[in-house]
Amino acid sequence: MDTANSPSRPPKKRRRFLFTCAALAALYPFFRFLGFSIPGKPRIIEVAAPLPLGGFHLGPDYVLFDNGEQAWAVSRRCTHLGCTINFREKEHYLECPCHQSRFSPEGQVLHGPAKRRLPRYQVEKLKDNGGYIITIR
Repeated sequence: MDTANSPSRPPKKRRRFLFTCAALAALYPFFRFLGFSIPGKPRIIEVAAPLPLGGFHLGPDYVLFDNGEQAWAVSRRCTHLGCTINFREKEHYLECPCHQSRFSPEGQVLHGPAKRRLPRYQVEKLKDNGGYIITIR
C-alpha cells in the first residue's frame, strides 16, 4: 500500500502553507504592538495681546491671523521639505525660503513645489482681554 498518496495525509506544501499562516497570525499582535505610538499631548499657546484688524502674529511654530470675524492659525513648517516659512506682509502670502513654495494666509498652496496645504490649528478668541489661545496637535 502506498502511504505517500493516501488521501488521509495532506501534502507537504499544504502543511507548510498552513503552518506559515498560523505563525503569521500568532505574530500579528506582536508586530501591531511594535508599531503603536502614544499620541502626544496638544500644546496650548496663549497670545495675550489682541491683533489689529487684518493683522497677524508670527510665532515660532505658527502664524496667527485675525480678519475681525474669525481668527485662525497655520503651521510655519513647509509641507514640501519642512523649512520654516515666513509671511510676506506686502504681498500677503506665506513663502518658504528653501524652494519658494507659496501659501495663502488660509494655508492653501499658491505655487509649488509643495503639494499639500499647511495644517491649520484650532484658535479660540478670548472675549475679556482680546487675546487668543492656540491649540497645536
